[in-house]
Formats: sequence, C-alpha cells, structure tokens
Amino acid sequence: MTEDMELRHREKMAKKKSSRDKLMSRKTGAKGLVLVHTGAGKGKSTAAFGMAIRCVGHELPVGIVQFIKGAWDTAERRVMEGFGDLVTFRAMGEGFTWETQDRARDIAAAERAWELAASMLADPSYHMVILDELNVALRYDYLPLETVLAAVKARPEGQHVVITGRNALPGLIEVADLVTEMTMIKHPFRDGIKAQKGVEF
Repeated sequence: MTEDMELRHREKMAKKKSSRDKLMSRKTGAKGLVLVHTGAGKGKSTAAFGMAIRCVGHELPVGIVQFIKGAWDTAERRVMEGFGDLVTFRAMGEGFTWETQDRARDIAAAERAWELAASMLADPSYHMVILDELNVALRYDYLPLETVLAAVKARPEGQHVVITGRNALPGLIEVADLVTEMTMIKHPFRDGIKAQKGVEF
C-alpha cells in the first residue's frame, strides 16, 4: 500500500468514525425488546441461545421454553442446564408436528408450554425469556395470538423476549422491535446430509 493510499484510507475512516459517533450519541434509550427470529433458513434458535449466553455472561437470569423440540436430547439443553440458577430451560414439546400426527395432543403440549412461558413473562426476575419455536405453535393455531401478545405486552419493564420459528404471524411482527428473517440459500439436507451433532443439535 502506498503512502497516498494509506492517507486516503485514514481520511475515509476518520469521516466514517465521526459520522458513526454522531449517530451513536443520539442512541441513549433502553427498554425491554421483543425480538423475532423467523424465516426458512437455519440459525433462528441458535441466535436466541447466543443471546442467552450473553445474559449468562452478565449474570442475568434467562428463562427458555421450547415449544416443539422437546423430544430431542440437544446439546444446547445440556449446556444451558449447566448454568444453574441463571438459566431455567424447559423442553415442553413432543417433537415435530409431522411426527406426532395428533392435533389434539399437539395443542395440549403447546398449552402446557404456554402456561410455563406466561409465568416466566410475568416474572420480573427473568432478564430474558426465549420462546423457542413459538411461531410454529401460533402458525398452526395451537395457541391464540391475542393471548400471546397480551402477555408479551404486559411483561415487566426491561424484560426482553425472543420468539423463534418459521412463519411469524403479521400481528407478532407488528409488535416486535426487531425482526430477523433467516433466508436459506443452500442447505446440506437437500444433498442427502442428515442433521449432525454440533451443527443441528
């Protein structure tokens, strides 16, 4: 890199830093957020568990309810349960809906999971509540969206809630503060590769 190129680079970065500092100086608010991870791509739950790890790193309590994946013995469950009182992890689902093939049973499981989730959302001791795959339960009408939104809106001030799963309903997206859509571009499953330890579970 020539001296002239280095000088131009420094000037460009100095302008960028000045602009960024000005922008950040206006960002002073804080509140409990509703974060939704949706879309057909992989990584929705993984991103939520990453935020749980951040909370644990700050010694902030996290509540996690899994609505669908309860039948799997996942590594994330083992890890999260190892954090003692900082993480409450409950896998309440009975597996994928195409496995159970029993709508009444799926609804009953979702209602049990929601009862626990609602109690966590009402508990000010939780800094963050993660409702993993709740979007799936909402999409299949296992739970009424209005009930979920009422509990989310009534939660203690400062509590964050993370909701994951494909096909987030428009009503949930509307009340969310942050919505991220995971887009699938390529997936090894299409090439005959099964779910693997350390990647999917």
